Amino acid sequence: MDARSQDIEIGDDMNRPDASLALSDLISRHSTRLTDADTRLLDVLIQDPIRAALENGKDVSSRAGVHPASAVRLARRLGFKGYPEFRSFLQSSLTEGGNDFESPAARMAARLVRAEDSGLLASVLDSEIAALQQARNSVSDADIRAFSQRLRDGRKIYVFGRGHFASLSSLIALRLNRSGYEAIDLGSQVHQLPEILSTVCGEDVVWVLAFRRAPPLLQEVRDVAMRAGATVLAITDVGGTRIDPAPDHQILVSRGDPGESQSLVVPMTIANAIILDLASIDNGRSIDALKAFRSFRATSRLTMG
Repeated sequence: MDARSQDIEIGDDMNRPDASLALSDLISRHSTRLTDADTRLLDVLIQDPIRAALENGKDVSSRAGVHPASAVRLARRLGFKGYPEFRSFLQSSLTEGGNDFESPAARMAARLVRAEDSGLLASVLDSEIAALQQARNSVSDADIRAFSQRLRDGRKIYVFGRGHFASLSSLIALRLNRSGYEAIDLGSQVHQLPEILSTVCGEDVVWVLAFRRAPPLLQEVRDVAMRAGATVLAITDVGGTRIDPAPDHQILVSRGDPGESQSLVVPMTIANAIILDLASIDNGRSIDALKAFRSFRATSRLTMG
């Protein structure tokens, strides 16, 4: 029996590996069967698991400096029918959270893996739709109203977001100002935070946005708000971005499962719903302010976006 036939027989005789196993578990389980070429291949796979999940067997073998068929033989020794099935195992490990998803590269690679079957745009749209549906099921009108009531009754509204959420912070502040509320985008004025936050008082509202992890600066903003007695509102991950003490009102929402596109549409949609609900309970304040702003923009010679 030649080596190829032996590899096929081994693969056929063994049960397909449990998807919950890590690659390290498979290596330990089958260590006595592994050859020098297998070891070289595994070194390449372990050093860069993200790339390994995207490449075919021939590419992996080339990087390891072994025969093109070596990746297929390794896959069969580990209990798979062939390299495509082994690669699917590596991809599942990636997309189901087996790797470090705090790594932007890992998240990007996982999204690319998911996009291979349905196409990139379709994959992103499916992910966004799924995340929005989760938001529909997890966020209630009462959650939205709790935010809008506090915003309506606040003296000033301080909005804070970092990273991707700096843009959302800016948009929220813009919309609130146009709706007749004094809103300050803290994310765009980090260099002046001490001066701005020194004016926070108990009649104010601090609205923070944080996903995946809370930046240290957010906790400092929360501490200032607590000492001043201001109301703190937060939109964060279901996974539990920890803000201590807990905000007065917090909306927990998923932006997508590990390996899926992490939606920016979901938090923006919730923010839009809050501002829309605010207009429904502030006795015409938002509507009147928007009318006045539109009239001003129509007659002003200022260049506006």
